[in-house]
Amino acid sequence: MELLRVESLKKHFEVRKILKGADGVLKAVDGIDFFLQEDRVLALVGESGCGKSTVARLVLRLINPTSGSVLFRGKDVFKLHGDSIKSFRKSVQIIFQDPFASLNPRRTVYDTVSEPLIIHKLVPHSSMKDAVVEIIGKVGLRPEIINRYPHEFSGGQRQRICIARALAVSPEVIVADEPLSALDVSIQAQILNLLLDLKKKSRISFLFISHDLRVVHYFSDMVGVMYLGKIVEHSKTEDLFEKPLHPYTVVLLESAPQIRHGETGRAYKAPLKGEVPSPINIPSGCPFHPRCPRRFEPCDKIVPQLKESHGRLVSCHLWNPY
Repeated sequence: MELLRVESLKKHFEVRKILKGADGVLKAVDGIDFFLQEDRVLALVGESGCGKSTVARLVLRLINPTSGSVLFRGKDVFKLHGDSIKSFRKSVQIIFQDPFASLNPRRTVYDTVSEPLIIHKLVPHSSMKDAVVEIIGKVGLRPEIINRYPHEFSGGQRQRICIARALAVSPEVIVADEPLSALDVSIQAQILNLLLDLKKKSRISFLFISHDLRVVHYFSDMVGVMYLGKIVEHSKTEDLFEKPLHPYTVVLLESAPQIRHGETGRAYKAPLKGEVPSPINIPSGCPFHPRCPRRFEPCDKIVPQLKESHGRLVSCHLWNPY
């Protein structure tokens, strides 16, 4: 069953130049489409600045779009009001990137985890402590920590508290915005396995935003590859990693660190060359063409459309001739 659908979603920011020159428009998200089904993980990947986190905030209605829609169970979230928006907030939760910044330093674990239960009136006051203990137990935390403050915990423990806060209201969808990037590598594996275990037990769907392709390969069912505010390839995870089609996806995968068998250290293939163009001044034609190793005649003039090819969606003239 489909839970979430994004249609023609755009978010443009007006940019005022302090020095000489005309004002511009930063196209953070520039017309994307995707859907998320029940009990599935959709990952959005791409370089920093491609618009992944802006998508997360749009989906959660933390910011309003320039145009387009986000549908949750068929209802446009930007048109919800009153009890409807409160119900949406309960159903769709977020885990932020930085567990140090996303917890109030003046609130105990009990305060943090009980707050959503109080807001949504899910548990009577007399049973609140037992409910909090049960919730933090799901993320591997012991009952005796409920009266402690965030500064008393490690990064991994803080992220577990953030996950517990998201789980408190039994959401249907969790938007995880780079939930592992601020953690040590050894802790990343623990948190990732925790999320996988929670998904299996609770059948929660995830919109998983990450730049770590190894994590995406391990955790996701579908992948959307973003570049300069657009999705350039959308595919089943195994298909994408086995045979990427878009030249950006190919180079992105080749640029990822790989473990050499029988040797210490990491092996790197050819890195992605050149800098990402400014989202204020996006190149004509295909946005990737200035960095593309396979560009040809129409790439700098005609914008490729995201169309079906070889069982997936891809935005490239190599696969979808204009």
